[in-house]
Amino acid sequence: MPKVGMEPIRREALINAIIAEIGEAGTLDVPVARIARRAGVSSALAHHYLGSKEQMFLTAMRHTLARYRADVVQALAAADGPRARLRAIVAQSFAPGHFQRGTISAWMNFYALAHAHPVARRLLEIYRRRLRSNLRHDLRPLVGARAAGVADRVAFLIDGAYLNEGLGEAPPDGAGAAAHVLAYLDLELSRPEKGSQR
Repeated sequence: MPKVGMEPIRREALINAIIAEIGEAGTLDVPVARIARRAGVSSALAHHYLGSKEQMFLTAMRHTLARYRADVVQALAAADGPRARLRAIVAQSFAPGHFQRGTISAWMNFYALAHAHPVARRLLEIYRRRLRSNLRHDLRPLVGARAAGVADRVAFLIDGAYLNEGLGEAPPDGAGAAAHVLAYLDLELSRPEKGSQR
């Protein structure tokens, strides 16, 4: 019989194992036995907690997205003004807890899966809408009517940095990636719309 209170611990271990194994393999084609072994549980228990391998991956991505959202919300609450809030969004996008090899590999596979899987596509669309909404909210007082276009381009740069790092072999450089995005953002903010608040 399973020990009372162990399920949340084992689920967390499985989610971490999924991200780690996908990061090492660079593909979703990872045996459940390997994921279970890393998590310290049996394959049967892994299936019991999270379902099929595809469901396991989607659960791991939901967890990744929820953690990212929580970190962004916390960073935004601590930021003073729209400029600082924009920088906080970019900083969290490339924070060590998010911009690391396993998570980057999971994101690349997530994008590929979203082409054919409705649930993955819906999760991806929720993430994209939230990111752009947060960016637009703080860009409006700074660049006015250009906010939507600038938000789209910042989001493209963030996604592009993940894809670029996903193809590399060196350890991910979150600070360097954030600096590139912030350089573009500063360029846009240096020519605000008439009547904007700096």
